Amino acid sequence: MSCCGSPRLPAKDRDTTARSTSIGTLNPFPISHQPGPRPGIDPFENPSFRPPSISSPPPAHSLSRLNANQPSPPPSTLQRPNPSYPTSGNLNLLSTYQSSALVPASLPPTDEGKMSVAIDFGEHHAPILRAALELTLMAYGSSRIAAGKVQQILHWPGSMETFRKVPTCLLYDERGQVLAWGLEAKNTNPVSGSSKCEWFKLFLEPHALRDQSTVDPRLPPLPPGKKAIHLIVDFLYCMWEYAKEQITREIGAVADLDSADVWLTVPAAWDARGCDMMREAAITAGLVRSVGARDRDWRDRLHIITEPEASAVHCAHLTDLHNLKPSQIFMICDAGGGTVDLAVYQILGQLAALEIAEMCARSGANCGSLFLDLRFRELVRTLLVDHPAHLDSASLAYFMHSFSETEKLTYRGEIDDGSMFNFTCFNVEDPDDPQVGLFNGELSIPGNLLRREVFDPVVSQALELIEEQMKKVNQRIDALLLVGGFSGSGYLFKRVEEQFGGRVRVIARPSDADTATARGAAQYGLARRPLVSSVVAPRSYMMKVKLPAEQEDFMRRPAYVSQNNAGIPICENRLQYLVAKGAILRKGQKIKTKFCKYSHTPHDRVFVATMYTSDADKIMRYTDEGETVELCKWTVDIGSLPSFQENASMPAQNGFYTDFELGLELDGAEVRGVLLYEEREWGRVVFDMLS
Repeated sequence: MSCCGSPRLPAKDRDTTARSTSIGTLNPFPISHQPGPRPGIDPFENPSFRPPSISSPPPAHSLSRLNANQPSPPPSTLQRPNPSYPTSGNLNLLSTYQSSALVPASLPPTDEGKMSVAIDFGEHHAPILRAALELTLMAYGSSRIAAGKVQQILHWPGSMETFRKVPTCLLYDERGQVLAWGLEAKNTNPVSGSSKCEWFKLFLEPHALRDQSTVDPRLPPLPPGKKAIHLIVDFLYCMWEYAKEQITREIGAVADLDSADVWLTVPAAWDARGCDMMREAAITAGLVRSVGARDRDWRDRLHIITEPEASAVHCAHLTDLHNLKPSQIFMICDAGGGTVDLAVYQILGQLAALEIAEMCARSGANCGSLFLDLRFRELVRTLLVDHPAHLDSASLAYFMHSFSETEKLTYRGEIDDGSMFNFTCFNVEDPDDPQVGLFNGELSIPGNLLRREVFDPVVSQALELIEEQMKKVNQRIDALLLVGGFSGSGYLFKRVEEQFGGRVRVIARPSDADTATARGAAQYGLARRPLVSSVVAPRSYMMKVKLPAEQEDFMRRPAYVSQNNAGIPICENRLQYLVAKGAILRKGQKIKTKFCKYSHTPHDRVFVATMYTSDADKIMRYTDEGETVELCKWTVDIGSLPSFQENASMPAQNGFYTDFELGLELDGAEVRGVLLYEEREWGRVVFDMLS
């Protein structure tokens, strides 16, 4: 047993020198989960984050006054009731539930026929609708519906056509009330005082949450007095109320969505804070709710799953996963509208009883197809800076619409360098200017300029992301599977094949790649068992401890050896391995190590555990071996433990020892430290984001 500064010795030999410590700060962003009603610890100096209170969306408003000069879309069949979720108070992000980044270890086996609903919120691109769209998908399934096959909602308010995705768009009036959502909001021309909101999911990206100044300035601003989480709640509420009626119509029976399992996807690069905000927004919007006095675990019906993980499940159900075999490794590249997310998986079992393990850290970046649109808009503004008649919002939207529907996915790269790409102008009365490409009511842009200024910067960033992910794995990748709307870009697929074709046997875009995330999440729920149930530790995690000196210590690090007050030789700066690199762990599995702490007085209840990490394969003994990096200082308060309180109530003259365990949990998103005593959890902290 390691002893937080000294070895566990017999009572008569124990070092009675109390250790003085100061509270450390974890980096990045400590998040302390305090499971109630158990006593918790809060050893951090920074106050816990609390989200804003969220005003509820109002009943639907008539769109007639907004569409006076254009044909009205088909009427919506949705009658939005007064919202039933809270209109005031704070969302408690530091909830008592299991971390939202963690998929449950098991699902109830007795829920045969239970509905599974998946929502892939935002960050997709569909050129058939309009340029630079953020879209949301909803898929559902049950073992009693369509032989267990996953279905999608195709009919949405505001159109008689069918769409697999609905624009993630909201229209607010001047008072912040929801006027319209989805297609109705997207196709409505805003009037004075109203606000059309899109791409608000990107405001929950980790860097944006840490520092608002890092939000991409090209993103549309949020309405006054609104935050991204307000918009997410409003949109999810409107969509969910409509979905309950639409699924009932489609299956010909009342859809019991109140007791359904709901799977919400998030980007791979999100940390626990973003995941928790999305989780609490979904609960506030009413996606899950109690259905009776005995329904105490109703919040557990909401599951957070990463987009690559959901896509991996979808790909794994297709054609025997491209003939992959157990122990082989494949990478998912989820190239969506806002982000490109990467994750690597290893097949553990036979495909008939599919089980895959997540390897190394997930990664992601804001380099999805939206950023092609934004770069194209900037190029047009630069070319036409002396022609302001083409730079109003309507003209720019017209250019971007043409780009998105024609060139964005069909662009071929260098082969088009000598071609001219013509975009019809909205304002055809402006005089010609051949020097900038204005001629006969069109803007002509050379192919090599499009490649250099629009496509290559975004595509190159995606390729760099894949390259870095391969370096993290440091093993052969047997397949690279591209999913998401941006994966339909011929130029992106061509560049991926050129750069990685010699190293990866299979590079493919599976069927239904643009809806793989929602379908995979629904399939995960229908499986009623964990499919991605393990994680391969991407690096080693160790703690600095003091241990009884051995002969090797006298030879290799004599300066670290000293005697404690009991005359026992102790070696400082030793490493206690909690998890070794390459270990295959079940998600949520706690790797526990026994420790003890000596307290000179009842006030001596806090110690600081220095955590280290290493990417090396070899096992190291000391903190100074050159291949270790200090991860953080984990401040642990044991004052709430019953054994400490019992000893503190009857303090001995020479102090007392408290036994406990420190545990480590890993999943694909984060590493969590856990304080344990007698198999019970007394506090936890997130101290490493695997990105």
